[in-house]
Amino acid sequence: MKDSGPSGPQWLRWVKRLQAIAQDGLTYSEDDYDLGRYEQLRELASEMLAAHSTGTLEEARDLLALETAPATPKVDVRAVVFKDDRILLVKEPNEAGWSVPGGWADVGESPSEAAARETLEESGYRVRPVRLLAAHDRDRHGHPPMTYHVYKLVYLCEILDDEPLSDVDSDGASFFEGKEIPELSVTRVTRSQISRFFEQYSDPTLSTDFD
Repeated sequence: MKDSGPSGPQWLRWVKRLQAIAQDGLTYSEDDYDLGRYEQLRELASEMLAAHSTGTLEEARDLLALETAPATPKVDVRAVVFKDDRILLVKEPNEAGWSVPGGWADVGESPSEAAARETLEESGYRVRPVRLLAAHDRDRHGHPPMTYHVYKLVYLCEILDDEPLSDVDSDGASFFEGKEIPELSVTRVTRSQISRFFEQYSDPTLSTDFD
């Protein structure tokens, strides 16, 4: 049996599935016996996660216990911003590489609003989303595996400011030409995705990428 695939190692896929079953069961079940079984299932997922990762069992339990209500994918939003044919990249704190601005969408805001907010917070630039470039299943696009199942929504945004605000939540923000892209934070964006964003920016007739 193969140990890895497009969505990460086999053990991590099992952990995600066990956690989702346990999470749904703990959300919908009203029978004490069933609730106990689902708690055991989540404990098994925690033990598997701890056994195959660098974290402790307690850390694994705490991580999985954060997931409540029905199990659904998380939504990561990203903004692609160009200026003079150069792409905006930010360097988040404690990250070795750069990324397009973005992060988790918040409850109560639309995905495009989240993309604009994250760009302002991380780069200081106000932007206006104008086009959806991609709706990706994170597991299928070369990112390192993670515990959560994530959908990534990427918006092309128009820049509204000549100069950015000075107060930002990042260690740097700069525009780069396609031939000078620095080391990337592949947890957030890959080099092939950056190349595709340049293509979509240059040719507005290209369709939105999905899955």
